[in-house]
Amino acid sequence: MVAVKNAAAGMDDVADKKAARPEEKYVTSAEMAKHSAEGDVWVAVQGKVYDVTSWLPLHPGGDLPLLSLAGQDVTDAFVAYHPASAWRVLDRYRVATLSDYTVSEVSRDYRRLVAEFARAGLFDRKGHGCAASLCAMAALLAGALWLVLATASVAAHMAAAVMLGFLWMQSGFLGHDSGHYVVMRSKLLNRAVQVVAGNCVAGISIGWWKRNHNAHHIACNSLDHDPDVQHMPLFAVSPRLFASLTSAFYRRVMRFDAAARLLVSYQHWTFYPVMCVARANLFAQSLLLLTDTWTRVPGRLAEVAGVAVFWLWYPWLVSRLPGGAGERAAFVLVSFAVTGIQHVQFCLNHFSAGTYVGRPRGDDWFQKQTRGTLDVACPPWMDWFHGGLQFQVEHHLFPRLPRCHLRRVAPLVRELCRKHGLPYERCGFWEANALTLRTLRDAAMQARAVAAAGGPAPRNLLWEAVNTHG
Repeated sequence: MVAVKNAAAGMDDVADKKAARPEEKYVTSAEMAKHSAEGDVWVAVQGKVYDVTSWLPLHPGGDLPLLSLAGQDVTDAFVAYHPASAWRVLDRYRVATLSDYTVSEVSRDYRRLVAEFARAGLFDRKGHGCAASLCAMAALLAGALWLVLATASVAAHMAAAVMLGFLWMQSGFLGHDSGHYVVMRSKLLNRAVQVVAGNCVAGISIGWWKRNHNAHHIACNSLDHDPDVQHMPLFAVSPRLFASLTSAFYRRVMRFDAAARLLVSYQHWTFYPVMCVARANLFAQSLLLLTDTWTRVPGRLAEVAGVAVFWLWYPWLVSRLPGGAGERAAFVLVSFAVTGIQHVQFCLNHFSAGTYVGRPRGDDWFQKQTRGTLDVACPPWMDWFHGGLQFQVEHHLFPRLPRCHLRRVAPLVRELCRKHGLPYERCGFWEANALTLRTLRDAAMQARAVAAAGGPAPRNLLWEAVNTHG
């Protein structure tokens, strides 16, 4: 009798809880797409809809990735960028369920690969890459300091400049890795490595790099959303840029005016010279962000202090050269030119790949990453030179995967591309350079045609820029 009474009471409790629980809300993809403005951002992950408007200023990856994919299902991008612990954060923002949620075969296979890599522990096993990079950087810095301070030879001083160039390259690779995943034993040590390797040693704000690089990954090769293909007025990787598109990242019009037409017309000749001094632009972009009080920069004081350290030691080292202004200018140019190799590497992976105009879409994540990237073939003993960037397709698909595993997973990615009829572009270093120059030359010839016509871009190019997506 008592047992029955308690059971009935238990059923009543369940009924009361059900009555108190709000009815499940369902929305369609079209309804969710209406919530894509800066003050009203919804996204969906595995069919569950979340209002992340209040999360925008707190998002560790910045607000740009969420704004770029607002109003869409972002499951593939979410699993690519977030560890399992991030799923717990989502629940507090859930507002509805997608009534028309579907998963493509490509996405299904992609998510299966992510799950397999997670079960195998590939995201957690980072190898000894960070330790090796730090040791190499310490040796390069010590060697450069000794050659400048302990010798009077101009040749030795130029060798020191070369060493600094390679030091900055390794710093860039390490900063890149530490921005995607925790390369050290803790987040605090990871942050310390970022500031020391990036800000102090190289003079580049890791905060600027993360903001720029996250936008690049999410909108890979979107001419108006990806800052890594927005180099007007110096370079145009596609004639669609002749339509004076508006950059969503820089929030300004990339004008194809008379100056841009002239510069772009010769971009296949100016590409390497500009890459030799491109580091100056990174310094400028870092300083602009750190002095912009309107933009949230986590750990701004540490960032500013780190950059200040660079601007103390590097000018001091240059001032110690005994040869006067000529030798000092040559030292700076040589160090910049050597690290310019890395700037070229950044361009090789994307300049000759497919581009599109418009916001990235959440339902073709795998397709966009493979079409917008290019792998550079090299033997394993040359991996130090490329820093993992040679496996750009794999890195874009699995940005949290430590570089020591990229070569291992490449065959699986190639097989998946072959299965779904997607491109998997791979070529040698010199061939990639040739493809990049060919892309720049093709756009340059069209820019010359526009200049010869004495007017704006031809109407068909304008139409293409406005209407093409993919």
